[in-house]
Amino acid sequence: MPNEETQTERAQRKTQANSWDEIRKKWPEKFKEEERFIFQEIHPGDRIFVGTGCGEPQHLVQSLLDYVQRNPKAFIDAELINIVTLGVAPYTDEKFKYNFRLNSFFVGDNARSAVNQATADYTPIFLSAVPELIRSERIPLDVALIQTTLPDEEGIMNLGVSVDAVKAAAEKASLVIAQPNSFMPRIQGDGDINIEDVDFLVPQDEPLLQYIEAVPGWASRKIGGYVSRIVEDGSTIQVGYGSMPNAIVSSLNEKRHLGVHTELLSDGIAELMMKGVVDNTQKSIHLGRTIATFCMGSRKTYDYLNDNEMVEFKTIDYTNNPLVIAQNKRMIAINSALEVDLTGQATAESLGHTFYSGIGGQADFMRGAVLAQGGKTILALPSTSRDGTESRIVPFLKEGAGVTLTRGDIHYVVTEYGIAYLHGKSVRERAMDLIAIAHPEFRPWLIEEAKRLHLIYADQAFVPGERGEYPEALETSRTTRSGLQLLLRPVKISDEPKMKDFFYALSDETMYHRFFSVRKDVPHEVLQGYIAVDYSQKMIIIAVVERDGKEIIAGLGQYSLNRDMHTAEIALVVRDEYQNQGIGAELLSYLTYLAKKQGLLGFTADVLVGNDPVFRLFQKMGFAVSKRNESGIFEMKAMFM
Repeated sequence: MPNEETQTERAQRKTQANSWDEIRKKWPEKFKEEERFIFQEIHPGDRIFVGTGCGEPQHLVQSLLDYVQRNPKAFIDAELINIVTLGVAPYTDEKFKYNFRLNSFFVGDNARSAVNQATADYTPIFLSAVPELIRSERIPLDVALIQTTLPDEEGIMNLGVSVDAVKAAAEKASLVIAQPNSFMPRIQGDGDINIEDVDFLVPQDEPLLQYIEAVPGWASRKIGGYVSRIVEDGSTIQVGYGSMPNAIVSSLNEKRHLGVHTELLSDGIAELMMKGVVDNTQKSIHLGRTIATFCMGSRKTYDYLNDNEMVEFKTIDYTNNPLVIAQNKRMIAINSALEVDLTGQATAESLGHTFYSGIGGQADFMRGAVLAQGGKTILALPSTSRDGTESRIVPFLKEGAGVTLTRGDIHYVVTEYGIAYLHGKSVRERAMDLIAIAHPEFRPWLIEEAKRLHLIYADQAFVPGERGEYPEALETSRTTRSGLQLLLRPVKISDEPKMKDFFYALSDETMYHRFFSVRKDVPHEVLQGYIAVDYSQKMIIIAVVERDGKEIIAGLGQYSLNRDMHTAEIALVVRDEYQNQGIGAELLSYLTYLAKKQGLLGFTADVLVGNDPVFRLFQKMGFAVSKRNESGIFEMKAMFM
């Protein structure tokens, strides 16, 4: 992407060029007359660390490669080590195989092919552990190629957009070569290094690498909308790497007083800061400051970060330490995955035997959020692969896949088809919840596989195709005459546990008026009739209230088409503790609306003699009510006016 300089920037660059004469006079030992003399300090077998992501010193790397091409026997069997590269990664080319071998802690696009062809290495590790790996010399570093800001009058330079493990590499490497670059922003925190701790300087101005995400599509926007329901005002968030988490951030524009404690600072987070959505005023630690360890974004974001007092970049062993993360109340970790299985395991690393990315920092943040007071973990992913041919919700992870997140790490899974809450759920409940948010095309397959693998009931009912597809558009919020907040929505296949709790909470009297008998049991076989619905023939609407962070079914209304196809049999029942609060009226009103849209003319119902409140409700709602007594049971007709 082209970068245009302003007049101010050109003036600054001229001033900086003049200052290099003074820097050279003050620290002459930091310069070589020619760069090739610097690279002569590198020896066969050396381990060379390269700065991370957008902080990669492009000029230094290219100069090193040019030197090797001119001097192919200058050194061999060197190991290039980094977290992730966004550069062109030419050192993975066949022509350099005797000179370099890449060893990366995270598999990026540019190294994926080489890693899977075994011409480069991937080291799986929590990124929080990388600095100690370097400091302890389990991976000894001979050379560090880093990029910094220009030194100030005291000789202090700043690592800018990439502190992470670069700080540890600069402290431990035997030879440190820095590329001061006036495009690099100075960011407060742990990124300062002294020129005395650098062996050589190779000044070169060049635009930083940029990481620009595609415009979010329909699925990403839907997922973002669901995630925004989960994120509360005043929460502290972490957002992972990739197009999905970055798209999700844009859905949080209406939130207030968010805080940020994250590994990656993206364009999306910077935008939320600029808009005042993120102000860090309710954080438990680092009040008023956004905490991150590296940035991959656009030039606009880099400029925003420059000397911004509201931002600090810490080393990755601090930002990603689960015990530090857990100190943030209402910590929410938002990450993505390649696949999640019906038991709640997820991989973000590999598809079967194919390495795709890496452990990264998501496990650190998910576990830190689980430990935090009021913390939540969210795994957001599209329901299918990019070409739509494979489900990302699978019966079990493929053989060879790395389990990045265990069954205990994930609270919420979100796709474009809804939210599945897994925390504290049995395997059967998890499977049904996840099937409910899978792509409709793959739900029948998932049901059959779950039965075969004994994850769910062997007789689990399911309505395939459009007739059984959850009609999300029918979800609506209502407030009753008593001020009770309700979510009215169709029942879904994952609601069986809620329905069970609802029916067993009904009193004998309520059960008698609803079922004409005092039922003592509502077994799975009966409950299936309420959750496996052919929506073209039957509509079941539940009234949901939230209590102590948990969804409770407070009432249920349903109708089924009669044979005449012009009317429907209706039934209403409200949990005893919520009766006389207007729930029945809201359910009846909404069912009437849906029935009229379907072209129906009215409702029928069997009502026990003595159950006068039912008749009063229908009359009050404006129906033309008639009734006929048949052996103690009224056959009621309630026609629309």
